[in-house]
Amino acid sequence: MIWICATCAVETDDLPAPPVECAVCEDERQWVPEDGQRWTTLEELREAGTRITVTEVEAGLWGLRAQPAVGIGQQTMVVRTPEGVLLFDCVGYVDEAALDFVRSLGPTLAVAASHPHMYGVQTEWARALGDVPVLVAAPDAEWVRRRDCLVELYDERRELAPGLTLHRVGGHFPGQAVVEWAAGADGRGVLLAGDAVFPNPDRRSVSFMRSYPNRIPLSGNVVQRIAGHLEGLHFDRLYNNFGAVVPSDAKAVLRRSADRHAAWARGDFDHLT
Repeated sequence: MIWICATCAVETDDLPAPPVECAVCEDERQWVPEDGQRWTTLEELREAGTRITVTEVEAGLWGLRAQPAVGIGQQTMVVRTPEGVLLFDCVGYVDEAALDFVRSLGPTLAVAASHPHMYGVQTEWARALGDVPVLVAAPDAEWVRRRDCLVELYDERRELAPGLTLHRVGGHFPGQAVVEWAAGADGRGVLLAGDAVFPNPDRRSVSFMRSYPNRIPLSGNVVQRIAGHLEGLHFDRLYNNFGAVVPSDAKAVLRRSADRHAAWARGDFDHLT
């Protein structure tokens, strides 16, 4: 039986009984509910009426969500290129209607995740879409809970098609990855940032954290390293893994936000506190 953590929705190996703990949730970047670890299965979720909804985000890009939300509740980003399709940050549920929709877009090149919290049931998606690769950044290989022959490790970058590339930037996890989609935003470029870079409610800034639920920040040096890496990519628009967006001028927003974060971390503004 493949078990799914009810809190983070990351799948396990095929096991006769669920593990005592979810290693992903026991880590300081996640959390275990007050009433303890709970597990579910695809069958249980299906019987409860869970389904996948599809929303067009922009031309060539769609968002898939589980309704009701499963686990962390991320939005899977589905990118279509002339060569095929990438699924990024797979949700912790899959159904036939969603699979049929993805198949209608063309061959699936791979599934990938920004970081371990977003692994979901990535292997279920990959198997159902033709045994395609499950791409995992090598520094995060230890977090893969379902060890499968479809899992392929990459190091710094992995080009999936012309203009569609995974980049490892680190930060939230050492293997934290983003997707550079050069054709997005009418050719100005789109960055699928996961939560390496998280748009804020003011829509004029972004945040960088080691743990969002537990409010653990990253150092100024790490934030500047991430920003410096991303500035070399082609993008004007930025999406996170929950549908929030910096619709334009995202590189300038990134730079201002990184500089602000570093300045506060240095103590430049302690006189204001």
